[in-house]
Amino acid sequence: MNSQVTVSAPAKINLCLGVGPVRPDGFHPLATVYQAVGLFDDVRVRPAAEDSITVYGDGVDVTDVPTDERNLVLRAARLLADHHGLDEHVEAHIHKRIPVAGGLAGGSTDGAAALVACDALWGTRTPREELLSLAAELGSDVPFCVMGGTAIGSGRGEVVTPVMTRGSYWWVILPAEGGLSTPAIYGLFDELTAESGADEPEISEQLLSALRAGDAELLGGTLSNDLQPAAFTLRPDLAEFLEIGLDAGAFGAIVTGSGPTTVYLCESRGHALDLNRAFDQPGIVVEAPVHGARVIEHKR
Repeated sequence: MNSQVTVSAPAKINLCLGVGPVRPDGFHPLATVYQAVGLFDDVRVRPAAEDSITVYGDGVDVTDVPTDERNLVLRAARLLADHHGLDEHVEAHIHKRIPVAGGLAGGSTDGAAALVACDALWGTRTPREELLSLAAELGSDVPFCVMGGTAIGSGRGEVVTPVMTRGSYWWVILPAEGGLSTPAIYGLFDELTAESGADEPEISEQLLSALRAGDAELLGGTLSNDLQPAAFTLRPDLAEFLEIGLDAGAFGAIVTGSGPTTVYLCESRGHALDLNRAFDQPGIVVEAPVHGARVIEHKR
C-alpha cells in the first residue's frame, strides 16, 4: 500500500482585529484574538515523482483555488523539504469545506495542514517551534492554523500566544456570495484612516476576561474589527446581515478578518440553530475552540 497522510485543519475567526498604520515593509501591525472553529478542510499527501494537486469542493466553490505552485499546500511541501534538505515530492488532494476568500483562513489552514502532513509522511519530526517558524514564512494566519484553540496574534498576526479560555462557544458562520480581496480591504482601510491616522492596535482586557470566565454574553459585547468599515464600504449588505443577526438575538456579530464572512455568537447550539433560521441563506453552525492541524489518517 502506498503511504499517505491526511490532516484535518480548521477555519479561524477573529474575535477582535486591531490594525495599526502600515509599516515600511508594507504590512500592518495587528493585535488580534484568533479562535479555531469546527469547520475543517482535509489535506491528503502521498509520495510522488513530481508535485501535483487536486481540489474537491464539498458545497464550496473552488473555481478560484490555484492548482499550481501558487497553492500554499505545494509551497508548504517545498518549504519543509528544503528545510530538511530532502528531494521529496507529493501528490496532494484538498477536500475543501471552508469557503474560499471568505476571511476564514481557508488557504492558510490548507498550508498548515500540508506542513503537518508532510512532516508525518517524511518522518522529519520537525520541532514545534521550527514548524511554527516555517508556517510564518507561508502567511500571517498559518501559524495559528497549526496551533488551533484560541490565541493572541501579534506582529502581522504570525506571532501566536495561546489564550486561556473556559467552556465552548457556539457560532453561526454566514458566508457571503463572492469573496473580498484582502489587499483591497487593507488599501481601503489606509484610505479611510489617512486623515485621522490608525491607532496602534491593542486587545481589550474585557475580551480576555470574558474568555477566561467562559461568558459568551460578555464576549459578544467586546467583538471588534478595524477592517469592518472598509468591508462595509465595498459590501454594504454585510451591515444588513449583522443587523439581522443581532435583532434575532445574537450576543455579538462581526465581520471576520477581511470578510466577507460574518459570524454570530450564540448562547448554545439550540440558540445558534434558531438564529440561523433568520437568514435567507442559512449559515454554518459550529462549536469553538477546536484543535489545530492534526493527523487523522496515516497509512504506511
